[in-house]
Amino acid sequence: MVNVTEQVLLMGPRKALVGIVTPAVDGTAATPDRPAVVVLNSGIIHRVGANRMTVQLCRRLSQQGIDAVRFDLSGIGDSEPRDDGLGLLDASLADIKEALDTLESARGFRRFVLVGLCSGADHAVVYAGRDARVTGLVLLDPSIPHTPRYYLNHYARRATRLSSWMNIARGKHPLWQALGQRMGGAGPADGPDEGPRADVNSPEAKAFLSNAYAAAHRSGNRFLAVLTGEREDSHNYREQLIDAFPEVPFGDRLQLEYHDDTDHTFTAEVNRERVIGGIVGWVAAGA
Repeated sequence: MVNVTEQVLLMGPRKALVGIVTPAVDGTAATPDRPAVVVLNSGIIHRVGANRMTVQLCRRLSQQGIDAVRFDLSGIGDSEPRDDGLGLLDASLADIKEALDTLESARGFRRFVLVGLCSGADHAVVYAGRDARVTGLVLLDPSIPHTPRYYLNHYARRATRLSSWMNIARGKHPLWQALGQRMGGAGPADGPDEGPRADVNSPEAKAFLSNAYAAAHRSGNRFLAVLTGEREDSHNYREQLIDAFPEVPFGDRLQLEYHDDTDHTFTAEVNRERVIGGIVGWVAAGA
């Protein structure tokens, strides 16, 4: 095992974004042709990532001769909040630009691969079409609208479960709650810390995401999308990303993986090893 060296880098005009740079162990200087990998926050999880997967990924990339950076968006972890009043999405996009600008000016990187889990994946897609320096995206459980095939899979699986039929008979199945809402009844309340959730299946959200993927594709990005079986509420088959955005001609620039035995945060070590190895191999192949 080759030891890696990690360095703190303060990024942005205010030096308010805290990042950790894990340089390639080969010691070569950054070149315009070699991208650096930048890993984004997932929700409010600190830059170490769920189950420290971000740390492990960056160090593995370094050992394979690839520069890697993990940093906290403003107001998360060690990064200071922004003071310009931007909304959450605009603030995240501004943070990403400031981080890449600093990495280019201070470290000489001119090409980047963005990696994100969940909300981090969505931020990566939305940003990529706005910055030609981004040439690759690794998307772990991104937001994907439901498709006709999704619903066929979903209800076919439910129909085979005896417990689902028993709940329907007892009036406890979600089907009854959906019917109650349509007839004017009250649905289940959000949890105390959840609040209202964005509906990725709304026409507005679908159009927004489709435009984001199309813009990222036009910019020449390669895509690696990894979907996990635990997010059955969001996706339940490998090709759902393609079916959800038929206007985007992904072609051979999209690599899809479906890990049906894996949870959303890759808790099991064997699952983390599998996804990390896949990401490192994909980045190295396109570097």
